[in-house]
Amino acid sequence: MKRYTGERTIDGISVLVDGEPLSPRADQLKLTDYGFEWSYEGLEPSQLAFAILFDHLGNAAEAKSLYPSFMQRIVANFDNEWEMTSADIDAAIAALRGERAA
Repeated sequence: MKRYTGERTIDGISVLVDGEPLSPRADQLKLTDYGFEWSYEGLEPSQLAFAILFDHLGNAAEAKSLYPSFMQRIVANFDNEWEMTSADIDAAIAALRGERAA
């Protein structure tokens, strides 16, 4: 099970997957030139949402369809330090899909 972590410090932002840097996956979808951020809205949190989903799902089309709501519901609520597991992401995706179906 993968472990995703993020930390904001005076030196900048760190986003890791199992201790290794998470790629922004701009080769699949480039939303910004400025890397990751987690905040209430914007291109940088959207890039983070897409990167997490693409890394987790391994499917660009699926990640592209889910990242806007994942950013609004999940990434926008991250604190200065956060952690998610693969199981947390699966649960979030299930909830987002349930919202779509309703």
